[in-house]
Order: sequence, then C-alpha cells, then structure tokens
Amino acid sequence: MTELRVRYAETDQMGVVYHANYLAWCEVGRTEWIRAAGMSYRDMEAQGVGLAVSDLQMRFHGAARYDDVVRVETRCTEVRSRLVSFDYVVSRAADGARLVSASTRLVAIAGDGRPASIPPAVRELLERAVAPEAP
Repeated sequence: MTELRVRYAETDQMGVVYHANYLAWCEVGRTEWIRAAGMSYRDMEAQGVGLAVSDLQMRFHGAARYDDVVRVETRCTEVRSRLVSFDYVVSRAADGARLVSASTRLVAIAGDGRPASIPPAVRELLERAVAPEAP
C-alpha cells in the first residue's frame, strides 16, 4: 500500500482530482509494489525489460479533493512470459471510501520497443509476489 497527499496541481478549479491523475497514482502503486517484491523498476530496466501498459480499465466511485490523503492498494494478479497484470484500489485514507478501482495489463518490451520475454530472474521474482486467489 502506498499513501499520497493530493497536491493542488492535481485538482481542477473546484478542488476535485482530475481523472488522469488516478492513472499516475496507479503507476506509483505498481512501481512501489515491484520494489517491495525485491527489485526497483530501474533495476528491471537494467536487465533489459520495460513494461508498457497495453490495457487499462478504471471505474470511478468517488472523488478525491485537494489535501486528501489517498491510499493506493496494488495487487499483481498474473505473470506470464511477456505480460504482467495488476489490480488497484484507490481509497481516501481518512474514511476508507473507495474512489477508484482499476486494472492494467502490461507487456514486456525490449529497449527497441518490441515485445520481449521477461528475463527468468525477473519473472521468478514477480511470480513469488503474486497475490494468491481469494478463497
């Protein structure tokens, strides 16, 4: 879980968070999840692989406002040879209200931007950290 405070620059004139910022917060959650799994995203790139978002789904349930503290809960749901999937829940820390639920699928790419296989060591690290299925 990652916590962020809503900055003024992330809001519109009414003090409500602009919708695209939730995607950036999911990216923060994802990179912190990878770090907690045992590798920084920078280290992953040094091993010759990047992750490019190929699919995104977001559902908005509520609105964050300027100066709210939001929580981004991130869960890796699938790791394949060239694909990694994540689910996210963004909520307001003060009351736990769900603001956004989202999911992304990311394709592994090489330095030239072409699809690539995830290196075995990186894939094993991600697979070990994948959330188990709920009973």
